[in-house]
Amino acid sequence: MPELPEVETTRRGIAPYLIGRRVTGVILRRPDLRWPIPAEISALLPGQRIDAVERRAKYLLLHTAAGSALLHLGMSGVLRVLPPDAPVGKHDHVDIALERTLAQAPRILRFTDPRRFGCLLWQAPGETHELLAHLGPEPLADAFDGDLLWRRSRGRTAAVKLFLMDSAVVVGVGNIYASEVLFAAGIDPRRAAGAVARARYARLATEVKRILAWAIECGGTTLRDFLNPDGAPGYFLRELYVYGRAGQPCRICGTSIRQAVLGQRSTFWCPHCQR
Repeated sequence: MPELPEVETTRRGIAPYLIGRRVTGVILRRPDLRWPIPAEISALLPGQRIDAVERRAKYLLLHTAAGSALLHLGMSGVLRVLPPDAPVGKHDHVDIALERTLAQAPRILRFTDPRRFGCLLWQAPGETHELLAHLGPEPLADAFDGDLLWRRSRGRTAAVKLFLMDSAVVVGVGNIYASEVLFAAGIDPRRAAGAVARARYARLATEVKRILAWAIECGGTTLRDFLNPDGAPGYFLRELYVYGRAGQPCRICGTSIRQAVLGQRSTFWCPHCQR
């Protein structure tokens, strides 16, 4: 599943081709993805200029004066900027056509989603979509720090990894990166969130920021279904220390990496480096 760095990589990839350009049309090859595609996408988006492309958590918003198209890549979604005559594949569900400019030829923004767990929704001007209304702070924002984690963890008996993946606590720290930042901070992912000391949360928040920022610069983590908008894979996968490495030696101490299931998600850690 694309995580925050993959979504931010996508945002950076498509934004230069979208911002300031007018939508000339929308082609919907099916009426729904994970949820029905609202009528506003076809009725209000054409004719509008895209003023900004924003990421909130793992959602992308295409802002216009009439409202915002809200996209989520789901488990297998990809957005690409292509020529209007690009061949249409079986899983190419949405095309948003963009006008020709003096600097750029006409283009389409194509949403491809084989598993259809993604979404294309609408946010009215001045409103916050219900999917975004109760999200926690962005992990790369100043509002996110160790003190915030420590305060919100008090009395929590859930495993610290599940706490870190709770989007009401902080957004965008998915399964891969939760495993990696807990390793970097030396914290056992199974430890109760309320039992982690304040100083250790300070280090954890620092590692969240460092690893997510580095992953964004590296182009995200490539798994089976994710490709960058230009078709080139991300490169953070080669940097992973524990995720997907069960039974292999720890890159730091040589101890065999362990694997367990927490909250129905695979979890990886080093029993020597993480306490």
